[in-house]
Amino acid sequence: MNHGDDCCTTAEDGAQSDQQQPLILERVEEEKAKSWQSVVSHCLNKHCLCTPKKAKSKLVGFVPILKWLPRYQLREWLLGDVMSGLIVGILLVPQSIAYSLLASQDPIYGLYTSFFSSIIYALLGTSRHISVGIFGVLCLLVGQVVDRELALAGYLTESAILNSSNSTVLLAGQGNGSVGVGCDRSCYAITVGATVTFTAGVYQVLMGIFQVGFVSVYLSDSLLSGFATGASLTILTSQFKYLLGLKIPRPQGWFTLFKTWYSLLTNLSHTNICDLVTSLVCLLILIPTKELNNRFKAKLKAPIPFELFVVVIATVASHFGSFNSDYGSGVAGDIPTGFLPPQLPMWTLIPNVAVDAFSIAIVGFAITVSLSEMFAKKHGYMVDANQELYAIGFCNILPSFFRCFTTSAALTKTLVKESTGCQTQISGLVSALVLLLVLLVIAPLFYSLQKCVLAVIILVNLRGALRKFTDIPGMWRVNRVDTSIWLITMATSALVNTELGLLVGVLVSALCVLGRTQRAQVLELGRATNREHYDDLSSYRGLRTHSGVAVFRYEAPIYYANQSLFKKSLYRCVGLDPVKEKTRLMKFKRKNKQQGEVARVPHINSGDTEGAGKEDGFEAGATVTSMLDNKSSRSLRSLVIDCSAILFLDTAGVNALKEVLKDYEELGIKVVLAQCNISVLDALERGGYYPIKKGCDGGENKIMFFTITDAVHYIQSLSANGDYDSKC
Repeated sequence: MNHGDDCCTTAEDGAQSDQQQPLILERVEEEKAKSWQSVVSHCLNKHCLCTPKKAKSKLVGFVPILKWLPRYQLREWLLGDVMSGLIVGILLVPQSIAYSLLASQDPIYGLYTSFFSSIIYALLGTSRHISVGIFGVLCLLVGQVVDRELALAGYLTESAILNSSNSTVLLAGQGNGSVGVGCDRSCYAITVGATVTFTAGVYQVLMGIFQVGFVSVYLSDSLLSGFATGASLTILTSQFKYLLGLKIPRPQGWFTLFKTWYSLLTNLSHTNICDLVTSLVCLLILIPTKELNNRFKAKLKAPIPFELFVVVIATVASHFGSFNSDYGSGVAGDIPTGFLPPQLPMWTLIPNVAVDAFSIAIVGFAITVSLSEMFAKKHGYMVDANQELYAIGFCNILPSFFRCFTTSAALTKTLVKESTGCQTQISGLVSALVLLLVLLVIAPLFYSLQKCVLAVIILVNLRGALRKFTDIPGMWRVNRVDTSIWLITMATSALVNTELGLLVGVLVSALCVLGRTQRAQVLELGRATNREHYDDLSSYRGLRTHSGVAVFRYEAPIYYANQSLFKKSLYRCVGLDPVKEKTRLMKFKRKNKQQGEVARVPHINSGDTEGAGKEDGFEAGATVTSMLDNKSSRSLRSLVIDCSAILFLDTAGVNALKEVLKDYEELGIKVVLAQCNISVLDALERGGYYPIKKGCDGGENKIMFFTITDAVHYIQSLSANGDYDSKC
């Protein structure tokens, strides 16, 4: 019986002994650095060596349709693709004509743009579901550039043209000498639009070549949503002149929203009653019918194309009612059939539009990639962000030779495409066939279509973006930082400048990330009563602290921008600023020296160890008494800093930790680090945090603790053994 008790006691002692043993891990040896010659040779072999297998792989990767078309499941997929393609094609006809107004182009160019982009993306895109074509925000950006360049080239405004007895307009100025005598205002407008589109496409292809598809991760959902909503307000305002039949030019520069409303209010007396009545009737028809489509979309196999019905009815009414000739209502005008011969962009115009094209390229790429990834995740397949850059880039470069303007993925048409059974980009080719039929046969029939009807179609399609305002309270409750980014981006895009809104949104997002590292505070940790777990004392009840040992955690990386804040926060949380304490001690010693008295340091009592070395005239093994958070005083011998939440250290961060170590050790307080990740350990090693002292092997100086418990036990063992401040 006694023997059994002895065995049991021995087992318990062994278990306790094992529990007290520190966790020891052995680092994997790093691979030897390769010479630059071998690195260059490997890169050349990887990227420049061409084999038949590699050439085939590159070709299939660049033209994804070659990969999925041979495996196309005809019976399962064809019906869905054809149905979705027909429906999207029917919706594209009125929307392509309408959004041409937003881009300051004639209706035919909107049809060209949707036609070519549908074909090219079907060949080069990796998403099976998105619909690439005209997107309202990009049309707005292109239209702003076109109107600016028209004014700089000396062309008359739209209102001046309509009030002029001669339908011809001024020729371009000397700066645009490549525009010939036969190029009127419409010709120059599409030349500018095509040049902007070509330049934006070149930017996107270059981004694909340099593999910068990862840039999309820096454009958050709140940023893109706020930008789109702000641009939608600008679009909404720009279309009111068509609803009222006013002939006013589009304002340029900043604060266009206020300038537009000022022009609208000052010209309100010139409202065209015919356009106003037509707009109200179309709104009363389209808004309820669109809501019905949304409400019963689960029961409807396909959305009812009410927009097309309204366009057809309005065109017939305008033609037989002679709205243009009798009431002065603005109409679409001549829409030719067929295709125009290709032409090169205006090279001399590229420097003028290069900056605008870059922002357009970023917006188009961000919208396309975000929608591609969203629907790919929903349907369980992968998209390649860099290939999407190539696809959307060539959707801009190649059509620009055929007088098209900038395109990207469009959410509304993508949702319709997905909900009507789309399986692959064959549906895009079917939509292109519908547009081809319109371009070759039907287009001239839209001559009498009123512009106010097209403006109504644009406004009705903005409902989704404008509904975001009702989501603000919910967004604020979920995440205030993201909501602030949304509000700032939206307000800047709408009230100041559309392109500036995107830049401000990116900067605010970056500052918010940096701000979170600036606001991080040092937390004092306590140990759970029944587990070896440490957490924030101010957040959980029942946590215990160790006598003479304080454990702290900093929940942010330590780098040049926040290293001083880290030290201040640590000193404040500890309750003892070593720099101020050393200054006070030095003043006290000087005062005592002047008085000829033996220096006695307040708040520093003799330690438990005897014969320990002294530094700066006071005992190195002393116990420092401090007040922590206005609680009862306690003796402080050592600090444990939990580094588990520190992602990385730069040189300033390493120096900050070295200063903390040095300053506290001069007061007799030992500082140890625990739970450092590999990146932090390497940074400490390179930064000299563990110097090898003279006469020592450096082993004790390089002790690393993988758990807080090991660090606390180590500190307690030093104190218990009386060698707390041994030097070697």
